[in-house]
Formats: sequence, structure tokens, C-alpha cells
Amino acid sequence: MKHCPKCSRTYADERLNFCLDDGARLVDDFFNSQSPTMVFQTSELPTEYFQNQTSFQTEMPSIAVLPFANMSADVENEYFCDGLAEELLNALAKIEDLKVAARTSTFSFKDKNLNIGEIGRVLHVNSVLEGSVRKAENRLRIIVQLVNTQDGYQLWSERYDREMKDIFNVQDEITLAVVDALKVKLLSETKSAVLKRSTENTEAYELYLKGCFYRGKGGTESRKKAVEYFQQAIAADPNYAPAYAELSFSYKVLVGSGTLNPQEFSPKVEVMALKALELDDNLAEAHFALASFKQDGWQWQAAERSFKRAVELNPNLARAHVGYAGHLSRVRRHDEAIAEVKRARELDPLSPIVNANVGFILYFARRYDEAIEMLKATLELDRNFAFAHLYLGYNFAAKQLFTEAVSAYQAAIRLGQDTPSNQIYLGAAYAGEGKRKRAQAILKQLLNSESYVSPGELAVLYAALGEGEQAFASLENAYAAHDLQLQYLSVDPAFDSLRDDSRFQDLLRRIGFPQ
Repeated sequence: MKHCPKCSRTYADERLNFCLDDGARLVDDFFNSQSPTMVFQTSELPTEYFQNQTSFQTEMPSIAVLPFANMSADVENEYFCDGLAEELLNALAKIEDLKVAARTSTFSFKDKNLNIGEIGRVLHVNSVLEGSVRKAENRLRIIVQLVNTQDGYQLWSERYDREMKDIFNVQDEITLAVVDALKVKLLSETKSAVLKRSTENTEAYELYLKGCFYRGKGGTESRKKAVEYFQQAIAADPNYAPAYAELSFSYKVLVGSGTLNPQEFSPKVEVMALKALELDDNLAEAHFALASFKQDGWQWQAAERSFKRAVELNPNLARAHVGYAGHLSRVRRHDEAIAEVKRARELDPLSPIVNANVGFILYFARRYDEAIEMLKATLELDRNFAFAHLYLGYNFAAKQLFTEAVSAYQAAIRLGQDTPSNQIYLGAAYAGEGKRKRAQAILKQLLNSESYVSPGELAVLYAALGEGEQAFASLENAYAAHDLQLQYLSVDPAFDSLRDDSRFQDLLRRIGFPQ
């Protein structure tokens, strides 16, 4: 046994000393440091994060793959380090008998001094894979180690000195070594899926990793850069299925935010997803992308089939569980929706997006107090997460706490979400608060806006102002335009003042919501 005086870990292999010599990250008190976005300390996490914190000891094998440290002279190689870790995570996530913490949660520990035990307790995993990468031109040095979170003992470690052309072999070797160390049995079919290579083109691979790097940053501008890199990856290898799937979903997000013209780009969402499936019908991300498109198109049964297939192919894909939960919610299967989104949260407990979506799903189920509690907990993870403020606004408005709703919407707008949609809901809250002139001023501004304004959501503001006929006229315009926001019509409490009208019920029927 070897004991490291710097990191306090015990290594089973006496020959290994890379913890000291090769720059692998050292253990310290992670929760004593703070970052601009993830500002919590251990004592500040919501209590529920520590409930049953030792229960994972008796569950199935579980792992968190941390972002690899960039030991290269070029800081631009960060994308490669993050991408390699994410690719390993994605490969391991295909194993049904292995619980894999999702990327958003594991990457929240990036650039922190780590306490492996705390990471294990917060993420409910019994092992952590960490490493470092030194990249110089076409030469790579990759160091990885698998650590038991219960006692800090190293389960396995290795150093790889290879050329870039060998990167796919290295990924396979690391994946199989981790599986072996965790004593997870791989059936031949599962092994083939885990080791399946989507490309042999290292240029396309690096471009794809850059796309994933910017996708992971979030925000409109980063998503635009991600699109560019996914397009370049496809140009380098026209048969690269994951690049098509990621491009499809990136288009969908940018269309949904109003950044891209839906008439031009919505068809591309479908084309890219179908191309990914043509190349690899077992790619969970491709089924997820297609499901999202089908849902936007009110193709409820087809959307469900694709969501379910995505979850079946990759039970550890948190965003597929979130998407499926959203679908179940829209068709009023609320108990199933809540169970599904909570499964996503088990996989990705530190993700503000996932936590906020729990509150969003609870809102549609009209469990407002639970939703508010969840969204406040989300803000403990990231007080600047705009969507948590936005969803709080929805819930406050549903409870007719309009002053609180106004404050929440204003916070979301200050944090970068100054969209026509959020102005509509702010205007409706002003109307509910009795500040009719402010609501009318927002309506006038929206009617004169050059930006796309959802006629479906505009009906919410008309209804709040008591202009029912205008609200129904706007809903008809939304139906004619196949407005994406009508997919929420069946469950959104914001439409409740219109719900008893026979015209509203007729619209639900025409959209095809399941009865």
C-alpha cells in the first residue's frame, strides 16, 4: 500500500506515483470554495440532498465521472478534457446495471479542490472516476484513477501515453477497465453498444467535442457556437450520428427560444434527428431529439414512443427523463410525470435545470406549494438561475400572489430572460395586481414588436385583462400558425379563465390531446 501525503489517499498499487508527479488533482475541502454559479457549501445544500446519504452503499454499482483536468500548456484544450470525460460518461451510461451520475451534476465540481467523500454523498455514488490530460500536438498523456468514495481507496488507475489517432482505443480500454474494477457484468450485446464507435475520424471527433463543450455552457450564444461545431463535425464525417442528434436538439432549443425562425428550422430538427436514426437506430439521443420534435408537432403517441425508446436505450440519460416527464405532464398523466422527473433528479441532483423542471412539472400538476419549495431549493444551488425565478412566478400567479409573481418575473428578466413570453406573463401579473395601465403598456409594446410573439401566450395577457374575445382570436391565430406554446394548453393554469368556454374545449380537441 502507498499513502499519498498530499491527498491522503491510499493506493493499492505500489508502483503508482502519478498523484504526485503528473498533476492529477489533489483532495482538499471542495465546499470551502465557491464559484460564480454554484455558490453552495455543504451546510447550505437543501436538507433533502443528505437524506439517506449512505443508502447507495447497498444499491447497484454507481459512478460519477468528473471533468478531467487540463494539464496542457494551451488552455484551449479544455474542450478536449471535458469532452473525453463526457464520452466516457456516455459510454458507461449505456450499462443498465450501472448508475451513472449525469454530466451537469458531475461537471459542477469542475475546478474545485475535491473531497471525494462529499461528492459520493451528494451524488449518491460509490465510486468516482477522475483524471488529467496533457495534449501537445498529436501526443496525449491521459491519467485516470477510479476511487472508492466510502474510504478514499483507489480501485484502479492507469497512465496512457499515446498519439491522437489512438484516442478511441484509449476510451475503450478505460471503459472496460472501469467496468471490470466495479465488477459489472457485460452481456455481449451491451458490450457492443458500449464500445460502438460513431466515427473513426479524429478531426470530426474533436469538432464534436467542441460542440458539446459549448452546448454544456448553456445560453444562446454558446448554443449557436455548438451548432457551428456540430455542422463542421458532420462536414468532416457525414456519417457521424451523434453530431446529427446534437445538431437536431440544438436547433430545437434555438427555435423554442425564438432565436431561429421556426418555419425554416423546425423541419431541420426532424431531418437531423431522422438522419441520426438512419445511421444508428440505437442512439438514445437521436430518439430523444425526434421525440422533442414530435411533441412540438402535437404528435402525442409518436412522441411518447420515441421518449420511451430513448429511456430504454439509455436509462441514465437525465434529459430524456426530463423530456418524457414534460410529455406526460402535457397529456395530464401527472403522477407518472412527477415520478419521471424525480428519476432525472436522482441522476442529476445538482443540475439547476433538472431541479427547476421538478418545480415546473409540479406546477402543471397544481401542486403549487411543493413546486415553490422545490424552486426555492433550486435557487440555493444557483441564485442566478433565471428559469427558477420564472417558474416561481408561474406558481405565485396561480396562487393569485401577484405581487410575488411580478418580483419573480422581474428577476428572470434581469437575469437575461427578457423575452416576449416573459413580458406576457409579467403583464398578466400586473393585471392581476390591479395595475392595468402597466399591463396594457406591455400589450401595446408586444403588438408593435418586430420579434416573434407567441399568439398562444398572448391569449394569457388578453385573458388577464378581461378581453376574452381577443384571447380566443389570438388562440385561433396560434392554431393556424401551429404555435409551439399550444402544447401546454391542456394543463397550464394560466388559461384557466378560458377553460370552461366551449371554444376552448373545441381547440383542445383539434390539437388532439388524449382524452
